[in-house]
Amino acid sequence: MNVLVTVILTVQMLSALAMIGLILVQHGKGADMGAAFGSGGSGSLFGASGSANFLSRTTAILATIFFVCTLALAYFGNLRPASTGSVLEGAAVVAPVAADAAPAPVVPASGAAQIPSK
Repeated sequence: MNVLVTVILTVQMLSALAMIGLILVQHGKGADMGAAFGSGGSGSLFGASGSANFLSRTTAILATIFFVCTLALAYFGNLRPASTGSVLEGAAVVAPVAADAAPAPVVPASGAAQIPSK
């Protein structure tokens, strides 16, 4: 079970990093208006409109993978054995407090007790 959770977490992190990279590569809606008036932004790797389709579809696929991995991690995170108790109950078993042990009386040190005898 731990191996499966580790694989799902790895896939989630890789999809998140890839999604961040794809979102940063995409241009905004306002960039099309600048390219229409000759600012030189129309020359791209995928052509004038090919990049929008490819990058947006890839981002949507990665977002779906990220969402499914998040739901799977939430499901596996809620699977617990029924016998586990509270953390405080476990702490009481580890360090029991003795009821008959009385604390030692605190005697204030006088000035004469602090002077060395020799």
